[in-house]
Amino acid sequence: MLRLIFTLLVALLSGPVYAVDSYRFIHVTIETPWMIFLFLLCIVLFPFVLTAILHWHFANKKESPQPPTNEN
Repeated sequence: MLRLIFTLLVALLSGPVYAVDSYRFIHVTIETPWMIFLFLLCIVLFPFVLTAILHWHFANKKESPQPPTNEN
């Protein structure tokens, strides 16, 4: 808990000069937007692909016949 409080205090009390220096650690190339696009594309398309596969899998299964009921 003390570590969390310390981290929040450092984040709140640090000056904006440290934020300017932090950009040198971010290596943005021309491939970066493509990687983000492909990552988000997979996240969006995965549920649709999974739904199609599950629908195809369960559509081919036939229901087991119900036993006849005796209504006497």
